[in-house]
Amino acid sequence: MTSASPVRLGLQLQPQHAHYPAMRDAVLRAEDLGVDIVFNWDHFFPLTGDRDGLHFEAWTMLGAWAEQTERIEFGTLVSCNSYRNADLQADMARTLDHISAKGGEGRFIFGTGSGWFERDYDEYGYDFGTPGTRLNALAAALPRIEERWTKLNPPPTRKIPVMIGGKGEQKTLKIVARHADIWHSFVSPADLPHKLSVLAQWGEEVGRDVSEITVSNELTRGRVDVEYADALYDAGVRLFTLGLSGPDYDFATVPEWLAWRDAKNG
Repeated sequence: MTSASPVRLGLQLQPQHAHYPAMRDAVLRAEDLGVDIVFNWDHFFPLTGDRDGLHFEAWTMLGAWAEQTERIEFGTLVSCNSYRNADLQADMARTLDHISAKGGEGRFIFGTGSGWFERDYDEYGYDFGTPGTRLNALAAALPRIEERWTKLNPPPTRKIPVMIGGKGEQKTLKIVARHADIWHSFVSPADLPHKLSVLAQWGEEVGRDVSEITVSNELTRGRVDVEYADALYDAGVRLFTLGLSGPDYDFATVPEWLAWRDAKNG
């Protein structure tokens, strides 16, 4: 939320409609091009196209990404809190942090959210509940995750950045104010000032300076023009993520967005 924060470009390499070698190659290409972060998503079935098409699980994949890369940060945009015990998530995140450290600090970003795709829950045997119960579960899990990070031996190599997805004003933004290093949403440039004011109010209530939170948004769903990205930037966004789907993971526009990022960073 600070104007001094650098602009970063992420790619969400959606783990659908492709065999794994294509995803592995896409991660390497992203790193070679100078992309800042690669994400996948935490679902069990494709979200677009053939809903029973090729698909792979997120966290297992992240271990491979941690090992195969050297510089790029990585994570899930975003993990579903409902699928895993909170302390287990902390341990998984710490392990990825160490795998990716390569003699320095780890590169894992812990993205999390309350979950929303009902088919994932139904077919894998999780209780779907309601938006409210899922958000309550997320609010309860994050302190456990943070506490577990202080107990693990060895501890994480760095303070693992926490990215929280969502935009709800009564619960989600309060959780963001309390726990997030990065706030991700699909909020439009016109609506961002209001959401940021709500976030600031929650920051006052929980005793947190929310200006240190990086605001994240996306360059997908047809909104990939520079004018829209400039408007997001002017509203305070500093992490921009472009979604790429299998089977081909088309990188055609990525160099243009990297050039836009570099121009913003001057």
